[in-house]
Amino acid sequence: MPTTTSQPSQAPKSRSNPIRLIAIVLLACIVLLGLVVLITWLIVKPKRLVYTIEDGSIQNFNLTNDHLSADFDFVIRSYNPNKRVSIYYDSIQATVNYNDQTVAFSGVDPFYQRHRNVTRFDVKFTAHSTALPSSVSNDLQLEKRSGKIQFDVWLKARIRFKVGAWKSRHRTLRVSCAPVLEFSRPKNLKRTYCYAEI
Repeated sequence: MPTTTSQPSQAPKSRSNPIRLIAIVLLACIVLLGLVVLITWLIVKPKRLVYTIEDGSIQNFNLTNDHLSADFDFVIRSYNPNKRVSIYYDSIQATVNYNDQTVAFSGVDPFYQRHRNVTRFDVKFTAHSTALPSSVSNDLQLEKRSGKIQFDVWLKARIRFKVGAWKSRHRTLRVSCAPVLEFSRPKNLKRTYCYAEI
């Protein structure tokens, strides 16, 4: 007499592992975000901002008993080469330094720079009997006798980028220049290219 064997019951489908599902969703979000950033970068193609000191002078120079008094005047050129990126300069602080010693400081009025735009601004500094270490004062006096002095001009700005209707959060821009001022000429500075980082 034939015997019938019962089919083994199928094991219940294992439930999806929630950790695995979360990991897949997170990976998909990261890939999607990366694609959005890449596409945005390809559309915008951001370029480095360019800064130069176009002109400069030093007047009323007086170095007595390790105290410096002088008037500095610099014309700074800011070039935004980007096709689609505009920039808000919300605040700009400027200093003149010699051998890492600040001798004068100033500020620049906020402004908005459109894409592919050149903006020039005049920055005036006045050193009022600024005390200097003796070693710095001696170096400055020696350079003065040679007829020209190299100073450092530093800018620190809070900026925002604008692309279409989108505006970025604040970023800190730092610009450093090393112009050489000559005492023998009224317009006593050659164009100086600066280094900028954000």
